[in-house]
Amino acid sequence: MAERGVVMSVAINIGISEADREATAAGLSRVLADTYTLYLKTHNFHWNVTGPQFNALHAMFMEQYTEMWTAVDEIAERIRALGVFAPGSYNAFARLASVEPATDEVPSADEMVAQLVTGHEAVARTAREVIKIADDANDEPTADLLTQRLQIHEKTAWMLRATLDRR
Repeated sequence: MAERGVVMSVAINIGISEADREATAAGLSRVLADTYTLYLKTHNFHWNVTGPQFNALHAMFMEQYTEMWTAVDEIAERIRALGVFAPGSYNAFARLASVEPATDEVPSADEMVAQLVTGHEAVARTAREVIKIADDANDEPTADLLTQRLQIHEKTAWMLRATLDRR
């Protein structure tokens, strides 16, 4: 039994080496930063969208940012399960993200949609890169999580892109 005030730790032994866990967590940190940056941008657009598509886009953006809000927790918890601390500051996210953050200007509704397409495609590219790292480490839970994220971001990009099609 541990003495009062003494911190105990138990080594992680899940069948993935420390180096592979750290490499996978570093990749997941990029996915987390991309997802959080896109979440914040989508929430911003939800608040500020105007025009004839207001109702449809307002509701669509809410559905999207709500889904991403849940995802950031799942991604961060996977990083922790690998034994690494998850990034959680704006500075860390700005350093790690490939998604462009929203600017102070409020774009048109169509520009919002176009920016979100670009953002979802960026997250998909990052997830695809990190899946390879997880696969090489035989980290099936991370690969599964990223495969699900990839599917969601690719589908969302398609759906957003379809709203811009005026044919």
